[in-house]
Amino acid sequence: MFTVYILLSEKDNKRYVGFTDNIERRLLEHNSGRVISTMNRRPFILIYSEEYENKSDAMKREKYFKTHSGRNFLDSISK
Repeated sequence: MFTVYILLSEKDNKRYVGFTDNIERRLLEHNSGRVISTMNRRPFILIYSEEYENKSDAMKREKYFKTHSGRNFLDSISK
């Protein structure tokens, strides 16, 4: 099982999109500074997630969230 997740930085109020096979471990990695791309934007809170059976589907959904349409979708659910 794979999870596509959206994190919100409490420092700069920006989102981070990713996918993982272990959401608890991954959130801990982000908040402890072990992820280079997010280490200066800690702390994070999980604001949205979706589960997928396979890695390919999770990767496609992550890619969608990084498009203009995907960002609009995330804006609409976070209001």
